[in-house]
Amino acid sequence: MVRKPVVSTISSGGYLQGNVNGKLPSLGGKEPPGQEKVVLKKKITLLRGISIIIGTIIGAGIFISPKGVLQNTGSVGMSLIIWTVCGVLSLFGALSYAELGTSIKKSGGHYTYILEVFGPLPAFVRVWVELLIIRPAATAVISLAFGRYILEPFFIQCEIPELAIKLITAVGITVVMVLNSMSVSWSARIQIFLTFCKLTAILIIIVPGVMQLIKGQTQHFQDAFSGRDASIMGLPLAFYYGMYAYAGWFYLNFVTEEVENPEKTIPLAICISMAIVTTGYVLTNVAYFTTISAEELLLSNAVAVTFSERLLGNFSLAVPIFVALSCFGSMNGGVFAVSRLFYVASREGHLPEILSMIHVRKHTPLPAVIVLHPLTMIMLFSGDLYSLLNFLSFARWLFIGLAVAGLIYLRYKRPEMHRPFKVPLFIPALFSFTCLFMVALSLYSDPFSTGIGFIITLTGVPAYYLFIIWDKKPKWFRRMSGRFR
Repeated sequence: MVRKPVVSTISSGGYLQGNVNGKLPSLGGKEPPGQEKVVLKKKITLLRGISIIIGTIIGAGIFISPKGVLQNTGSVGMSLIIWTVCGVLSLFGALSYAELGTSIKKSGGHYTYILEVFGPLPAFVRVWVELLIIRPAATAVISLAFGRYILEPFFIQCEIPELAIKLITAVGITVVMVLNSMSVSWSARIQIFLTFCKLTAILIIIVPGVMQLIKGQTQHFQDAFSGRDASIMGLPLAFYYGMYAYAGWFYLNFVTEEVENPEKTIPLAICISMAIVTTGYVLTNVAYFTTISAEELLLSNAVAVTFSERLLGNFSLAVPIFVALSCFGSMNGGVFAVSRLFYVASREGHLPEILSMIHVRKHTPLPAVIVLHPLTMIMLFSGDLYSLLNFLSFARWLFIGLAVAGLIYLRYKRPEMHRPFKVPLFIPALFSFTCLFMVALSLYSDPFSTGIGFIITLTGVPAYYLFIIWDKKPKWFRRMSGRFR
């Protein structure tokens, strides 16, 4: 398929097409003297890159419900192995993305790499599912955790009203959207601050846990592998829970074009971030088991709060605040990164072209940020968000597995490609095989949820032919669809 080039137009609304200049081009193609090109600025330093990765990975999961892994593994020892294996696999995936990001220096992450290797149809399906379901639902879920935990200190003796949670959640989502619309620099600075808050929250759990170990509190680690044996039905779900907690290592690749010196910054930021997160996650789970038994952990809906109430006394009131800040950081990092995915997809003609416009003064992809707000609000006030995420977890790892498999394909198809950072082939091979194997296994272990997710994903195929391929659209249809091309 050959996509028609988008005609450059000048908007009076304060933002312009991402790849055009502030004025009409002069005859001969030369820019007027002193005319600055309107582009996304390179403002992501190494520290900001690390804060984007860590700040997006560490959300509510590690503090609230690691019981998902324990439920599906059956023992303390096996759950710790899954946490470690998921950390190593995430590192392998992140290293593979580091090679892709330094070889294909375009923003957009999964979408860009699938487009480069497999063509426009699977790339469109990926961004279709991300825009309609995955990102709005994921943002709504993490923001609901933010709303619940920011209100926790005010409702110590009673249940928090659901309406209050949703209202404060709506405020939090709006603040994140405004922040990402107004300034890249401020969004990045706040992300750095929130990353330090997340690491502080983890240390609040790890340090008392280490002290418990020093005191000899190891009773919950005795016969660590006793209990219910892990089954072939449970392992894919344990894998999903673990990988969901680590999800976020790929977000720096969504903003490659804004990274300073990406050939060095991306690999270094990924390696530092994954080492910190994996170590922190495993130690946090070890800390939980120094104080909480496996049975008690399965009964708790907020493991970090249960742990802190046992060991920290009155200081335990600070834990919900840190969890809320952690959730806010994940919301901010996710919106910052995924808005760039929509910006790039629009630039390629797979989304309405207004989403590829950049604000002239603020240099932010303002329409690509704003489009997430109504979709997230619909998800927030709709049905069971966790079910939506379960339906589409397999889609996320299917496309990530395909993107990493594309790295292997490019090694053989385009050996001459410049690769400043190169990983051994067994790393992408093992990662992509694990992702695709677990996706296939989940169709067997949970055919209903994954089947629904599969059907939702397939709706992207007719949408592609309707909005992208079909050239002879009526005028009313073109206006209604926002000029898809």
